[in-house]
Amino acid sequence: MAPPFSLLLPLFLFVFLQSCRLSTSALPSLAKRASLSVENPDDVLVSPSGAFSAGFFPVGVNAYSFAVWFSDPPCSGAKCTPVWMANRQAPVNGRRSTFSLLLSGNLVLTDAGDAAPVVWSSGTSSPSAAELRLNDTGNLVLTDDSGVVLWQSFDSPTDTLLPQQPLTRNTFLISARSRYNCSTGFYKLYFDNNNVLCLVFDGPSISSVYWPVPWATYYDQGRFSYSSSRIAVLDPLGRFQSSDSYALYTSDYGVAAMQRRMTLDFDGNLRVYSREPGSTSWAVTWEAISSVPCFIHGLCGNNSLCSYDPAKGRSCSCLPGYVPKVPGDWSAGCVPDFTFSDGCVADEIRFVKLLYVEFDGYDYNVIFNTTLEKCRQTCLSLCDCRGFQYSRWGSGGTFNCFPKIELLNGHNLPSFTGEFFLKVPKNKTFTEDQLVKRTQYTCSPSPEVKVLDRSKNGGMSFMLWFACVVGGIEIVVVFLVWFFLIRNQQEVTSAHQTYLHAATGFKRFTYGELKKATRNFSKEIGRGAGGIVYKAILPDDRVSAVKVLSNATTGEADFLSEASTIGRVNHMNLIEMWGYCAEGKHRLLVYEFMEHGSLAQNLSSPELHWKRRFDIAVGTARGLAYLHEECLEWVLHCDVKPQNILLDSNYQPKVADFGLSKLMDRGKVKNSDFSRIRGTRGYMAPDWVSNLPITSKVDVYSYGIVMLEMVTGISPTTSIHSLESGGDAKQVRLIPWARNKMKELGRTGSLLEEVVDPAFKGDYDPKKMEILIEVALKCVEDDKNARPTMSQVVEMLLRHENDG
Repeated sequence: MAPPFSLLLPLFLFVFLQSCRLSTSALPSLAKRASLSVENPDDVLVSPSGAFSAGFFPVGVNAYSFAVWFSDPPCSGAKCTPVWMANRQAPVNGRRSTFSLLLSGNLVLTDAGDAAPVVWSSGTSSPSAAELRLNDTGNLVLTDDSGVVLWQSFDSPTDTLLPQQPLTRNTFLISARSRYNCSTGFYKLYFDNNNVLCLVFDGPSISSVYWPVPWATYYDQGRFSYSSSRIAVLDPLGRFQSSDSYALYTSDYGVAAMQRRMTLDFDGNLRVYSREPGSTSWAVTWEAISSVPCFIHGLCGNNSLCSYDPAKGRSCSCLPGYVPKVPGDWSAGCVPDFTFSDGCVADEIRFVKLLYVEFDGYDYNVIFNTTLEKCRQTCLSLCDCRGFQYSRWGSGGTFNCFPKIELLNGHNLPSFTGEFFLKVPKNKTFTEDQLVKRTQYTCSPSPEVKVLDRSKNGGMSFMLWFACVVGGIEIVVVFLVWFFLIRNQQEVTSAHQTYLHAATGFKRFTYGELKKATRNFSKEIGRGAGGIVYKAILPDDRVSAVKVLSNATTGEADFLSEASTIGRVNHMNLIEMWGYCAEGKHRLLVYEFMEHGSLAQNLSSPELHWKRRFDIAVGTARGLAYLHEECLEWVLHCDVKPQNILLDSNYQPKVADFGLSKLMDRGKVKNSDFSRIRGTRGYMAPDWVSNLPITSKVDVYSYGIVMLEMVTGISPTTSIHSLESGGDAKQVRLIPWARNKMKELGRTGSLLEEVVDPAFKGDYDPKKMEILIEVALKCVEDDKNARPTMSQVVEMLLRHENDG
């Protein structure tokens, strides 16, 4: 007998509800009028490959944030690694909180029901259909029905950058408050007003930049402060590039199948973490501050010292005479356990000397080249002076005085050779241990030296015999050591190259590797006086360009020295060198591959419209300005021409072959005098034949020629048929022709079209075109002193671009 339907109905309802519940797990997207509930663990958005998930993430007891986290391999709760949070400052309740996409197109996060205020909102609206999806890059994206992005999490990072997520002038990273507190902390990564990427401690009462180090100039640290683009990106292979010319490579750079993230940790250090597929543990593959962790500001608060022990890590302690302000919270610093009746009464004050202690910043003033007594009297006369630092400036330099109005960013530094004097009451006493604050790095004691007793002849004979035996053994040992050192020299060199590659991404290739990568040098993509360029696929699947140098006669040591120098040059408008080969007579350079080839190959292309040509002019000038003025080593290009200006996938220019002349004839350049003429006919400055010192102005001249060719469409090696005022025809060269045309333009109001390449078809900005031609003509003056520098060229072009 079949059971009655009334008995089967509850079973059907149960199965139906379970199927509905299962269908809500691993949601591909969130549509309008749909919500995710904090009470349903299955309400989670998952990226197509399952690499990332988005949903409610536990941040405390009955406290949740809406977050994106790594979900491959699968994880649960606090064991997952979050990469973005919507409401890190205001966690929501574990009951009745929802994340919804409203009919208006706005994303909202509400706390404990509809009556509660909105905790977070995307602030978006869309009359058409909208949808929220999580991409495999970890980007949570809200789009309308036509695919237009209305909002995305990549535009508002918290403490983490993912590969391909840009850090821009409008975005920044802020650390978490502590290891177990996800709310905003005191450390920030951002682009400052000088266009430089910085780390800053932004505490409750004070703020200070600690990376790049404040005591050195941007130039000395390889930073470029003139690029206002302000963008930085970590790529999937482990390379981080910033528009201020800062670049880093992770220790596992080039390994493609890795999960990576750049996180500003709660301790103020910026780190890149990597892990292999399937692994649950992260490894630090780069960090901004590794040698002296105590250089990070704000770690220990006022009136305290940061100490570092490689075995125990960092620790904080109060200065002598000070006690913790909030026990257990070193960020609150320390306060004195003494009082002054008046901080300016000399009879009540003394100074105690602290060894190996340094404080960074917060000087009342700096008194150069002074005595210790004058420094002491200065601090004594200032009521708010807490102490003073007396240290030598440079090796063998003068002593300088730094009176401190605040004792912040203090640390024990065993290498610090200066002295710090702390202001305390006269009646305050301290032990020796309190005053000597130094991290100890002790060595094992030396063995005791025993004196021979010369009165015992038998013992003496034995010792002489023993000494002969020991001497013979030493000779054998020295020979064996010498033999193994010679034998292992190649292995040591290889190990050094491996380390160099891990640290910088700059690799030494074997000739066999490059022969295989180029398929036996089968696909030629360029040729010049320096050598032939071939397309190659490297072992890590990167597409590259390999240049086989044809005239490199330098020795291996000199070649490696120059190659490493060029490899360290890094700018967004300079071609990036990935490695080299120096094997036997072979000298090869490995560069990044440029999709659109050279400017010479594109001069007649309709894809090279006016906007792109102007960008090429600015970008090329920036790259050359960096070589001339920003490089740690002065570099002249000596062969600027359209063939050496390459174009990437977005037609952005990258100057190639810079420094190649140094590789060709290292040692033949003295005091800016070159042993032979360099360059290409038509683009060479007259300086080369004038017997005057060669300077960066030869590159300025060549740049001007290239710009004239780019806007007129006329090669500098051809003659132009021109009519004089009397009607007689004659042949003229590009520079005098262009100069006369521009004079006519100013004198008679002639049309600019007579100068500009007809391929433009009138589609350009006349004002900017005129400025570009005028700047180019300034660059090609016969007198090198009349030519501008490349940085001045950049300034002139950008000033007029902004005016436009």
